[in-house]
Amino acid sequence: MPYALFSNDAKLSKAYPTEADVWKHARKSGLVVDVMSDLNKPTPRPVLDNDYEIKPCRPDPEEDPVQNQADAEREEQREIQLNS
Repeated sequence: MPYALFSNDAKLSKAYPTEADVWKHARKSGLVVDVMSDLNKPTPRPVLDNDYEIKPCRPDPEEDPVQNQADAEREEQREIQLNS
């Protein structure tokens, strides 16, 4: 089952093959913040900003989560090349 970023019940992102893929794109977009959870865990943990959630979803009818991920990786490589 693919995953996407949601706010309330509204799907905000494309569907991606795994939850980890959505976390990666959310972090790159600045939607992830690190917070301290409690005294027993000294390292911060990542959480989504603005009450966003990552949830399993059905892709839109014309959407291919694997292709979405491949497109995002190609775009990331282009950005890296342009910034070099």
